[in-house]
Amino acid sequence: MNQTINEIQDAVIEEFSALPDWMDRYALLIELGNSLPPLNEQHKTTNNLIEGCQSRVWLHAAVTDGKVYFQAESDAVIVKGIVSLLIRILSGHTPAEILQADLYFIRKIGLREHLSPTRSNGLLAMVKQIRMYALAFNLTHLNSLNR
Repeated sequence: MNQTINEIQDAVIEEFSALPDWMDRYALLIELGNSLPPLNEQHKTTNNLIEGCQSRVWLHAAVTDGKVYFQAESDAVIVKGIVSLLIRILSGHTPAEILQADLYFIRKIGLREHLSPTRSNGLLAMVKQIRMYALAFNLTHLNSLNR
């Protein structure tokens, strides 16, 4: 049985809560980023580049069996860790689930307060792009139902 978005968020919160020191949390983010599989070169296009990130972040999305799957890569290790968290939480869910998700893990692990303003803006840009993909896939699905 697949975990819900909230169950995955709760697991992430638990992992980060076990590390009270932010240097350890940054180390975990870097580790998560390093475990992210490399993005296929064909997906490193300007269309997949996220606007609003200081570092370069590519985000690719595809739908299989009604669920959205994300792949990403960044040239900055912390950002790569952040995008890997977003993928872990949101990938493999339906567009509607992604659009309805309250990403409370960001607040609960203290991510926004511990990021520089530019990285915080980048985080918001990544979330926005993920939601835009979900919205587009949701509309495509709804349009196919109306045909």
